[in-house]
Amino acid sequence: MKKNLFHLKTKQLKEIAQSLQVKIENGLNEENTEIQCIPTYINPKTSGIKGKATVMDLGGTNYRVALVDFANGKIAIHPENGWKKDLSIMKTPGYAEKDLLKDQGDPIGAMKREDEMPIGYCFSYPAESMLNGDAKLLRWTKGVDIKGMVGKPVGQPLVDYLNVHNEVKFSGIKVINDTVASLFAGLTDTSYDAYIGLIVGTGTNMATFINADKIKKLNPEYKSKGLIPVNLESGNFNPPHLTTIDDKVDACSDTRGAQRFEKAVSGMYLGEILKSVFPCAEFEQRFDAQKLTNILNFPDIHKKKYVDVAYSIYVRSAKLVAASLAGLVLVLVSHDPSVKKIRLVAEGSLFWSEYRKGKDYKDVVYAELQKLLSEFGYSDVHVHIAQMENANLIGSAIAALS
Repeated sequence: MKKNLFHLKTKQLKEIAQSLQVKIENGLNEENTEIQCIPTYINPKTSGIKGKATVMDLGGTNYRVALVDFANGKIAIHPENGWKKDLSIMKTPGYAEKDLLKDQGDPIGAMKREDEMPIGYCFSYPAESMLNGDAKLLRWTKGVDIKGMVGKPVGQPLVDYLNVHNEVKFSGIKVINDTVASLFAGLTDTSYDAYIGLIVGTGTNMATFINADKIKKLNPEYKSKGLIPVNLESGNFNPPHLTTIDDKVDACSDTRGAQRFEKAVSGMYLGEILKSVFPCAEFEQRFDAQKLTNILNFPDIHKKKYVDVAYSIYVRSAKLVAASLAGLVLVLVSHDPSVKKIRLVAEGSLFWSEYRKGKDYKDVVYAELQKLLSEFGYSDVHVHIAQMENANLIGSAIAALS
């Protein structure tokens, strides 16, 4: 590949950011748009949080459970990083809702609890927030397709299952997206003007707080005013300046036409992009971002053409993330010109991946984001990237206890 198909000029990145800005505004005003901007009807506490919550975190392939205790201004998590379980079996044909309930419920039953407590459920799939804190599944992503669950609440059936199988009961459940969990976790430092939750791992997505008066589609029965957590579902963004290779990856996927941004950016697809550039090469069938970064970090044992293209795909992914963040910052600043200091809590193995021969992924994102903000005339707006251990668990516990 003589020409770098994946190179994006600053002008193109600005157009991507502006396109997302417009689509976010559309999503705040109307239902069923490309960027859905799903309001989360939970008003998180920023101070005075106390109590215990059971927390569940269901990601693309992994599942974690933990007890989170807020006491005397400190946070304790038991076990320390949560009890982990591989749930890639979710992608198996024939896997049913009853299987998911059992696989999620069994580890909780094994945990020692003496008191009734609420559940915070970090559910990393597109879901519509309900007024009672539950959420309805909109669609499966990340290769999962469990029949009969779309359009139904995901939280209450789990509480019902747990309360049948456990002597110590659960008092209720709050379901939030992983980006919203990261967003809530960011509130543990209240010195910022605005907050963003970002995931760049198996998939990708963003969340932020939007003032209620800027969300025309807000449920009129929701009485809370002020800032509303909004899950953008930005992985479904169809940005300008994608390539014919991206079209090929999309055409071969099981969600053709959807999640175009995710297919250009996230860990689940970067290997597929490389394989599509070299269709006759003998790559492994399961070839994700971790394997792609291994090519970058161990170039001596790979063909130079693979290394060069892998690097281009890796850098483009980071620059696309920067452009999407710039688009969201444009929205935040247009809503409130006083926003100057933004806390970004980022989660995901790809975002925190390391490139031993040059700039790490997060550094490419940061440099490109600040460059784009300067191009837009916002050089005085600074985004501070934070890595928080157990952000999903902490954010979900905040939801449960709010």
